[in-house]
Amino acid sequence: MSFHCEPNIYVGQVNLKVQHLERALKFYKEIIGFKVLDQTEKTANLTADGKTVLLSIEQPDNVVPMQGKTTGLYHFALLLPNRSDLASIVQHFAHLGLRIGSSDHLVSEALYLSDPDGNGIEIYRDRAPSEWVWNKGEVEMAVDPLNFSDLLSGADQNKAWEGLPAETVMGHIHLHVSELHRTEEFYVKGLGFEIVSRYGVQAMFISTGKYHHHIGLNTWNGVGAPRPAENSAGLKSFTLMYPNAAAREQVIANLKNIGASVTEESGAFATADPSGNSILMLV
Repeated sequence: MSFHCEPNIYVGQVNLKVQHLERALKFYKEIIGFKVLDQTEKTANLTADGKTVLLSIEQPDNVVPMQGKTTGLYHFALLLPNRSDLASIVQHFAHLGLRIGSSDHLVSEALYLSDPDGNGIEIYRDRAPSEWVWNKGEVEMAVDPLNFSDLLSGADQNKAWEGLPAETVMGHIHLHVSELHRTEEFYVKGLGFEIVSRYGVQAMFISTGKYHHHIGLNTWNGVGAPRPAENSAGLKSFTLMYPNAAAREQVIANLKNIGASVTEESGAFATADPSGNSILMLV
């Protein structure tokens, strides 16, 4: 998974707000397969390998249900190391009687579901980069039916499901935004990504290192979609990992040059995109 290490810029961790911590924990442990790294009365950090936090969940005071048609999270996406791991989790979901969405994106095979608060989740495996097709700087992606029979043909029917593989990483995040013009400036000129695919005037996909996408951005909740309430369940923030402090300093300067605000507290740098999605910049 060389696209999720230096020198690339990639999503490291997603931080969510939920209405009921214990309900969310039950879902993420029993259905998704996370392990709890640490927990307080109102927060929990979740891991696949027992040491790296991929997802944090928090139950804020006076939290309200997720609102529709706002900016914020479309889905976060967990990248599995192997196709057999995807087959294994399909078997797990089938055993639970869980209804899921699915798609073959050409570059990947993906499953879709939501947590009890409505936070979208993708679980996927990548095809080999040598199989990806690039045309004039853009990678070809599609929304084709997933061939479950072929996927499951190589599955070990007798192997018990053991949760997320330790090598699971946060593959990408996909966000609802209010418009794409200033959003493109922020993520490309500011944060340092490049556009690798566009879906008309409604969505774009950005990455570093020629990954198919580290971040997806869409206006499917409407151009001009409002920001969610501060105490709404949903996305709190996500982290971007930079290869070193010098690279992060350059990004901070770039953000300031385009008029974006950057705050610093105890060595942690934060910003927000034009739609209010909060981002922590780490090294």
